[in-house]
Order: sequence, then structure tokens, then C-alpha cells
Amino acid sequence: MKTIKKILSKCNTRIGFFVLLVVLFWAKTIYAYFTDFNLGVDSGFQLFLLLINPIATAVLMLGLALYLKPAKLFYPAILFLDFLNTVLLYLNVIYFREFTDFMTVSTMTGYSKVNQGLSGSSLALTSPHDVFYWVDIIAVILLLLFRVIKIDKRPLKASVGFAVFSLGSLMLVGNITLADMDRPQLLTRTFDRTYIVKYLGLDSFTVYDGIKSQQTNNMRANANKSDLTGILKFNKEHYAAPNKKMYGMAKGKNVIIIHLESFQQFTIDKKINGQEVTPFLNKLYHSKSTYSFDNFFHQVGQGKTSDAENMLETSTYGLPQGSLFAQLGSDNTFQGAPAILGQKGYTSAVFHGNVASFWNRNNTYKNLGYDYFFDASYYDTSGDKSTGYGLKDKLLFRDSTKYLQHLQQPFYAKYITVTNHFPYQLDDEDQKDSDFKAPDTNDQAVNNYFVTAHYLDQSVQELYAYLNKAGLLKNSVIVLYGDHYGLSNSENTSLAPLLGKDPNNWNDFDNAQLQRVPFMINMQGIKNGHVDHTYGGEIDVLPTLMHLLGISSKKYIQFGTDLFSKHHDQVVAFRNRDWVSPEYTSVNGTVYDNKTQKVIHPDKKLKQKFEKTQNKVNEELSLSDTLNEQNLLRFYHPKGFKPVNPQKYNYANSLDHEENIEKKLGKASTSLYSKNHDKSTTKLYHTDAPEIYHGSTDSNRIQITNPDSNKE
Repeated sequence: MKTIKKILSKCNTRIGFFVLLVVLFWAKTIYAYFTDFNLGVDSGFQLFLLLINPIATAVLMLGLALYLKPAKLFYPAILFLDFLNTVLLYLNVIYFREFTDFMTVSTMTGYSKVNQGLSGSSLALTSPHDVFYWVDIIAVILLLLFRVIKIDKRPLKASVGFAVFSLGSLMLVGNITLADMDRPQLLTRTFDRTYIVKYLGLDSFTVYDGIKSQQTNNMRANANKSDLTGILKFNKEHYAAPNKKMYGMAKGKNVIIIHLESFQQFTIDKKINGQEVTPFLNKLYHSKSTYSFDNFFHQVGQGKTSDAENMLETSTYGLPQGSLFAQLGSDNTFQGAPAILGQKGYTSAVFHGNVASFWNRNNTYKNLGYDYFFDASYYDTSGDKSTGYGLKDKLLFRDSTKYLQHLQQPFYAKYITVTNHFPYQLDDEDQKDSDFKAPDTNDQAVNNYFVTAHYLDQSVQELYAYLNKAGLLKNSVIVLYGDHYGLSNSENTSLAPLLGKDPNNWNDFDNAQLQRVPFMINMQGIKNGHVDHTYGGEIDVLPTLMHLLGISSKKYIQFGTDLFSKHHDQVVAFRNRDWVSPEYTSVNGTVYDNKTQKVIHPDKKLKQKFEKTQNKVNEELSLSDTLNEQNLLRFYHPKGFKPVNPQKYNYANSLDHEENIEKKLGKASTSLYSKNHDKSTTKLYHTDAPEIYHGSTDSNRIQITNPDSNKE
């Protein structure tokens, strides 16, 4: 007790109070490093750097308050600075639990474009020990209020503030110097943000990232056509000619994309307590009418769902930091599927039961050339009809029929499901299948994941039944794919026993292999459907689809290659520059043998092979980043392709627009509604969703807005 009183008495001076806050912030940062962040400390020297790196930036930031002479300014200011730094720390804790990554400046500045629904998942990501991040601030304020720590009204000389600033700067330079000794070129070869946080700390990473973001903005402003030279050269050399037997086999057919939210490959054919998790998708996966891929990987970064959409739509990668949709989607030039197919006579539409501004879709879709975007404002999402991320899947598919049936054929339509999204919450009334029971692990997210995946499977089955009855199935190619991982690396050890793995032996190789997601191309008339073992990823979807539709991808800048081509590139690049191939898996520079699952200690020849593959992956990602960050497609004009004019698109009153087109075309209209003798097909849709019997209410789990509603 005497020791505590003695320590507190030291805090009665401004310098003592300053030191107290620095120590407390250092303590909770170190706590976060070892409790919530997986930084991978490999040596005693790295541990030393980890322990000292929060000090310099805490001294610099909190030291700003030392320049304030009046006590009524100093104490509120230093507490406010401490609070801001704690907010940054805690936001990264929450973000890391979901993304296994740190928040970039791009992510922070784009938060308003991605925040719909995030509050619900953030709450689910909280932990009881999170109180530790805030209790010190509360305690210090109480100690001040009860005058256990006394206010020091004596102003400090300006030289004191300067001395503290100089000390902090010297410590930071020393930290950077020591870090560069252990990790040369740390700040010039930033392929992994974890390294910067591990060596320099979270505050330093945020400042560094902000500088890099500004450099990118400047580079974008100064870009010119000549910057395309290296990209075009790579694109020409990397192009894979189509398989002649497959080329054009889906020509003229409708394209329906079913975006399976957070759906991973291990769910296919998986049984829990003797019951199939996804019986309908399993049947589809093994159908003779389906080309399925069991070595297909997601390749998303921080943009997750939006990254998957971008790769699927444009065959270019997402950004190394943040979301391309959120950061660049409003301004970038795209040459993606909606516009390419639109100029071949296709109508395009997206069906998504969340707000239009989520991931900045309302702007990005216009630049992609989507004709229609049916967002949450087109559906009744009130009461229990939606989750925090939008309309439940069964209702989305059912309620979209009134819009789908008025699209002129052929159409390119995309459904974005949401129910199988973290935190995998499903109302009890939606768990209709009494035979299916969730697993019983120590991780509720893992348990619930299989419940919502089962619900997603039922939703897709109901949609298929409608497509068949309405006559669309016979004239459509349906693409189903998982957009990204559902369970993060931190949950994989809880999942391991369900996959027949020992959690104690789980490693980075297992994490990498678990990034497989399903990819299926289903079309009536296919007789030789099978499970294809070719390695590929989301970057390869667009050229594959274009060739099936009989459209050459050669003149477009695309970083993927046709999965059916004999020349397809089977090295799959991950956004963090790791990679997988049929033989090897590379994680953080460590290469594993896929057959033995063991680390390879390569000889000189094999090492050169790995370096060549890594260099190719690095080049591909860097070229894609250059293309998007500098918006270079504005300088590239493929013959016969007209640049997209986003000003022509408005996503308000879309049903009226569809019906006006039908009236204008008259007997020439090709919509399903017109082909059905101007009769609705909505009654052909049957669902067991209990919410269809629930009336509309004033309560809603999401906030409904449509940015275009005032632009009509």
C-alpha cells in the first residue's frame, strides 16, 4: 500500500503524470501484442524490439500536452490524447480478430462506406478481457476527481516539452535503426504489415501507412499512358488461349452469379453428427451438369467481399491496403464483366439486401456498368426479415423474382447472399431442419457457422426450384462461388477436430490450405461435368466465363487465365504475396511440400525455382496495384470497347425502368415476364421462410437508404 501511495505521489507533478500515462499505455499495448495480435516473435532480439516499440510514439504523442501551460488545458489534453491512442489500439484489436490484419488509413477513411452491419459483428468480436484496454483511463480520471492524484498548477518551461520531444524522436530513430538491423529494408519492402507493427509499433505503422497512402494519391495524379507498358507486356505473355472444345459452349445464355458469403470448401460433403451440412450444394457439386473445382482459392485482402467481387468482375486484384471498392470505386475506370457483356447485348443487375452504400457499391457498380442495383431499399427488411448485413437469403432470392423476371434476356445477374456472415447468427424460427444439429466445439462462431451454411444451402435449393419452373435454368449458366474465408485463423484450431486434424499440430500450411472456396459452373446440357483438380482462384473467373460465352479475353487487361485452358497458370497468388501451386505452398517465405505437408529446405536449384515463382507473384500483384492505384485503364482503349459512362446509371425506381423498356419493346421484349405472356412468375417461387407471414414493422436491423432516390 505504501508503495502504491509513493508511486501516486510521484504523479502529482506534470512530468510524473505524463510518465504514468506512458507506462499505462505501454502496458496495454504489450498486453494486446501477446493476447490479441499474432506477431510471430522469432528471437530474443525481436522480443526486445516488441517490448520497447510502443514507448517512443507514446512519448511523442502524449508529450504534445507538455507544451500547454494552464493546468485546465494540460490535463484534459493529455487524457484526450491517451484516449485517442487507446481508440486506435482497440479498433485494431477488434479488426485483427476478424481480418487477422491491422487497420490501414484507407480502411479508416473509408469506414463510412463499409460500416453498415459492422457494428453487429464488432460487438460479437468483443471479449471480456477488453476491459483492460479502458480501465486505466477510468481509474486515472477517478484518481484525479477524488484528488488522490493532485493537479499540478505549475506551468512547465517550453524547453521541457522540447526535451521530451527530442527524447521521443531519438528513441524512435534508435528503434528504426535496431529494426533495420534485424529486418533490412523493413520500410521499403512492406509485403506484410505485421512486420512493421512487430518492429516499430502500431502508431508508427499508422503514420507510415498514411504517408504511403499520400504517395499513392500523388502517383495517381502524375500517371500517364506510358505507365501501361510493363502491364501490357505481362498481359501478353501471361495470356492463356481458350480450350477450343469449351469456347462458346454457353454463348447467348443468361449468366447467374450466386455469391456464397463466407463459404469455404471444407463445407462441401461435410457431415456434422451424421447429417450433411449442404446436401443440395453437394448434389450440384457432383452433378454431371457441373464443372466443379476443388483447388480453387479466394484471394481477397482487407476488402474481403468487395475484393472478391472486384476479382470476379475485372480479373484484377484488390488493393494491398483497404478496399478497392471503398477507396477507388467512385473514380476508377473499369473494363469488367457488366460492361463487356453489356456491349454484347446483355442486361446486368445485382440483387443485394443491404444498403446501396455498403462497400461503396452504389458508386462502384456504376463505373462497372451495371444497369440495375436492387439494394435493401427494394425489399422489406423490417423486423426479423434481415440480419445485421441485410435481407436473409431465402427472402432475398424470393423477393428478387419480381425484378429478375423483368430483365431483358440475355442477362448477367448477381446475387449477394449475407446470412452466412460472421457472427453467424440465425433466428430460431429459421432453423427448420430439426435433424441438423450444430457441432459442439468451444467456439460458438465455429458451431454457428455450420448452421447458417445449412440455411444457405436450403436457400439456393429454393432458388434453383424457381429457376427450373420458370424456364430459366435451361437457358442459363450458373456460377456459384465462395467469396472468402468464413472462419479466421484464430478460430481454425477450434475447427481442426471437425476436419480430422490435431489442433496442437495446426500450422501456417493448414491455414493456407483452408483458403479453398467452392467454385462451380452449372449448366443444363453439360454431360461431362466433373470435379476438376486444377489450381486456380477468383482472379481466373472472368477470362474463364468470357471464353465459355464465346468472347475473347485477349484484348483486355486481365491477370487471371482461363481455368480450362491448357496454358492456365496454376500458381495462385494471395493478396499478402504468399502463394500455392499444385506442388508447393509458400507462407511468409517458408515453403511446404503439399504431399508431405512438411517444410522444405531447398537445395540451390529448388531455391531458384521458388525465387522465380515468388518474383512472378510479386510482379503480378505489383502490376495490378499500379493499374488500379494509378487508374491506368483510363489510358487503355481496347478495340470495340466503349468506356463506361457512370452518369447514365441511376438505381432509383429500377422496376419502373424495367417495365418501361418492356412497353417500349412490345413483342420484341425478351424478359421472362414478356415470354410468360405478360404474367408474373413470382407465384412459382416457394420458400419455407417463416418471415413471409410476418407483417412489415417500424423496427429494422439495418438502416435503409438509397443514395439515388433523390436524383431521379
